[in-house]
Amino acid sequence: MPTQSEIQEAITARIIEGLEKGVIPWRKPWVNDPNCGTPVNAISLRNYSGINPHLIDLASQVHGFTSRYWGTFHQWQSLGGQVKKRPDDVEPGKWGTNIVFFRKIEKKKLDASGNEKVDAFPVMRFFTLFNLEQVECDKLDHLRPSQEIITGTPEYTQAEQVIAATNATIKYSGNRAVYHRPIGDFPNHDDGDYIRMPERHRFSSDQEFYSTTFHELIHWSEVRLGWQGSYALGELIAEMGACYLCARTNFAVSKDLSNHTAYLSHWLTELQNDRKFIFKAASQASKACDLIMSFSRVEEIVPELEEVES
Repeated sequence: MPTQSEIQEAITARIIEGLEKGVIPWRKPWVNDPNCGTPVNAISLRNYSGINPHLIDLASQVHGFTSRYWGTFHQWQSLGGQVKKRPDDVEPGKWGTNIVFFRKIEKKKLDASGNEKVDAFPVMRFFTLFNLEQVECDKLDHLRPSQEIITGTPEYTQAEQVIAATNATIKYSGNRAVYHRPIGDFPNHDDGDYIRMPERHRFSSDQEFYSTTFHELIHWSEVRLGWQGSYALGELIAEMGACYLCARTNFAVSKDLSNHTAYLSHWLTELQNDRKFIFKAASQASKACDLIMSFSRVEEIVPELEEVES
């Protein structure tokens, strides 16, 4: 069984390899299809969180998967499915997608005074998932992405609801998008704590407008979550969090990679020097996304799984 350090190193290596090849795992360019989008477990229908969506996205981009449904070999079996045999052009060990599960372990020990105390710490374990597109089962066909070409204007109603529900102060003027942190102690401040955005018509598309707004809302969440860190790490968290919010409100992310280009070299250096760097960013981005979504409680549309005859 791999050690905790080996698991972290393996995951970091996969993220680095993807970034070096120009594959950005937190950017999700899917169309608005209820069977595409934020990856969920096929049994629980719960979203994957932390580092796992990025590991899943990397695998999706490598294999061309668009389905949002994932499960272990035995989970698909329980639904009546059968994982397909590994294709000859896929290396052994690369057909399944490894993700991590954190379990809290508690140990009792005596302190310097001889009193018993309980230490709790997380332990990581690997689990192997398979996408629905790797599974054969006619009863699951209603969960597969549509093969029809989707046309028309993307819908941004959910994005509007999420932004409005936060009650964040957004001022529209100028040519920069930036969050102005409060001056003094939060929330007792006399100035700051607002987002400055260019007027909507200055953006090349609604997609760019909402993606940028979400980016700044992630920065807005920093003081509310008590997060502090380096500027570059904050930008990585904001980029990842904005992509989460785009996915949760059912539209494709912006194609503008300027933020990634500006910080990619620094991120790669940090990843190579600190195997926990990507875990820190993913964890904080998930927390920020959950906070922002909590104000509106917008529910994702997830088709129901049909009962499978035994």
